[in-house]
Amino acid sequence: MNKPKTKPLLFSLFNFYSEPFFFNPKFPMAFTQTHARTIHSDPPQSDTNSNNDDDDVFCSSQQEDQDGQSSSALDETPPSIGSPGKYLIWESRVERAWAHWTKLGRPKFIVAPMVDNSELPFRMLCRKYGAEAAYTPMLHSRIFTENEKYRNEEFTTCKEDRPLFVQFCANDPDILLEAARRVEPYCDYVDINLGCPQRIARRGYYGAFLMDNLPLVKSLVEKLVLNLNVPVSCKIRVFPDLQDTLKYAKMLEDAGCSLLAVHGRTRDEKDGKKFRADWSAIKAVKNTLRIPVLANGNIRHMDDVQNCLEETGADGVLSAESLLENPALFAGFRTAEWLADNEKENIDGKLDQADLLVEYLKLCERYPVPWRMIRSHVHKMLGDWFRIQPDVREDLNKQSRLTFEFLYSLVDRLRELGVRVPLYEKDTSAARSSAEGVTT
Repeated sequence: MNKPKTKPLLFSLFNFYSEPFFFNPKFPMAFTQTHARTIHSDPPQSDTNSNNDDDDVFCSSQQEDQDGQSSSALDETPPSIGSPGKYLIWESRVERAWAHWTKLGRPKFIVAPMVDNSELPFRMLCRKYGAEAAYTPMLHSRIFTENEKYRNEEFTTCKEDRPLFVQFCANDPDILLEAARRVEPYCDYVDINLGCPQRIARRGYYGAFLMDNLPLVKSLVEKLVLNLNVPVSCKIRVFPDLQDTLKYAKMLEDAGCSLLAVHGRTRDEKDGKKFRADWSAIKAVKNTLRIPVLANGNIRHMDDVQNCLEETGADGVLSAESLLENPALFAGFRTAEWLADNEKENIDGKLDQADLLVEYLKLCERYPVPWRMIRSHVHKMLGDWFRIQPDVREDLNKQSRLTFEFLYSLVDRLRELGVRVPLYEKDTSAARSSAEGVTT
């Protein structure tokens, strides 16, 4: 695998956040200049005064109800949360949730969790173009605790990669806690994936398929809330019945969830192009809960972002598939597919997906990730270009081993062939002139 060579250097743990670094707990004083952190073993214990700030693997198939749990978790009163040194006991849970969200700047534009796609280099690219927070890809809690290679490859971060949600799938509270403890010094939320609708999630018994076992869901949340220094967030899908969704969301809030992201599609509505997300259901959740609520679904460009925030009242929006094609979405760029009805209001943004891909590749050289992730992003960002020059795509597919040199040359070849698919921006001056013409 082609990865940039790095030079070791000494780094003081007292300067933990003064520079980004690559952390190897086996040699706690040795770091390299890749500026990324991976988790090999147990992280250092968090100082109580510090800032607390589609899926390819299976979860363990534990489907038994947890001991001592009632048959329904919707109407139970949760135990009190908080332990000495973690939170001020006189603060309410909701106040703590909002204090933390406010401390992070109340980010509104957020990169959604995407398996093999929301890894560190892509997160950093999206942050450059307007994203204000991001989720890691979904991590498999059991494998994360057991497999050092998996930890090294699947979770990397750096100082600039904040605010950050680290997401796990799980169906065992103890295993989930063990995994979460490894990442809590490096994130702002530990997130529980309760929304993955894929068939593999059904087989692994996690994600949206835990909607059939709400006592287990509640136990996962409470286990983390009672034992972590960072807040716990959850990401869910809606039930077909709105009242079931509201009870579900309220149960999570009562269990100690500090932030809830709601995908406005049901477990069976997997095709985002076929099924529109139900923003009214997200609005109902927002009106029911007191903690911050994020909206997910139907976000293709910034007009959608603004409309979603207005219609749902949500505190932020997540985008997934649209960002893969256009990582500059949150900066106001859009693909030709989503041009406004009045094309005169849209201009060439002097940026295209090949430009973004080159930036992404440079970030991958700085923050190494598995090549399967890089290959996926190449296909996503250059999909429109490959439709114009399919021979170039075929040459990419023939490569069993990729190199950065090959990928840079692939972009150069497309440009030499005269291919360019621009990203567009709204011409605010044209829009303003049009509006003035209507009013006069």
